[in-house]
Amino acid sequence: MAAPDKEKIFPLNNYDRLCYLKNIIKNPNIIVGDYTYYDDFETVNNFEKNVKYHFDFIGDKLIIGKFCMLASGVNFIMNGANHLSSAISSYPFAIFGADWQNAMEGKSYPSKGDTVIGNDVWIGHNATIMPGINIGDGAIIATNTTVTRNVPPYSIVGGNPSQLIRKRFNDHQINSLLEMKWWNWNIDLITQHVQLLTNNNIDELINVYTKTIKL
Repeated sequence: MAAPDKEKIFPLNNYDRLCYLKNIIKNPNIIVGDYTYYDDFETVNNFEKNVKYHFDFIGDKLIIGKFCMLASGVNFIMNGANHLSSAISSYPFAIFGADWQNAMEGKSYPSKGDTVIGNDVWIGHNATIMPGINIGDGAIIATNTTVTRNVPPYSIVGGNPSQLIRKRFNDHQINSLLEMKWWNWNIDLITQHVQLLTNNNIDELINVYTKTIKL
């Protein structure tokens, strides 16, 4: 059994608007796992353009796990977009130099840290992810959602601001999936069990995990 080649840029024949994302990323502060794909209506080169306010001097990272599905128009707002909110003015005087250059001396702009997307996460068309958000493994983000808070694993969220719609599975099943971390299995084992991964028989997948991995 052979898995698709994770090193290919365009894994679908004669279609150049879906790519394995890690193979086109140039920014060292964007880290993407194997088999995560990005699909764009125009060109896959739009992805890094849609990671906004991502300035090298801030140093925050966008970290995306394995086997994620990112639709066209997904936007990541990074910490460079943040302004002062507790000061009298939120205007960024210092960046314009001249006699304003020392306006931020002894102060710093707010930062919410890295943005971290788990594994097997589906982010729908035109969703926006705000700075410092953590999206758990197996989550689904609905089209046009603005994600303003962390998303628990295997949750479906939607709206602006994002709200929990429902959990995908019960708590016991979610805990089992998080323990198994199927996305970290040997790719041959994943390939062998893709039929299981595309149905809802979690108990059967647990059985595979118990017999082959959890020794």
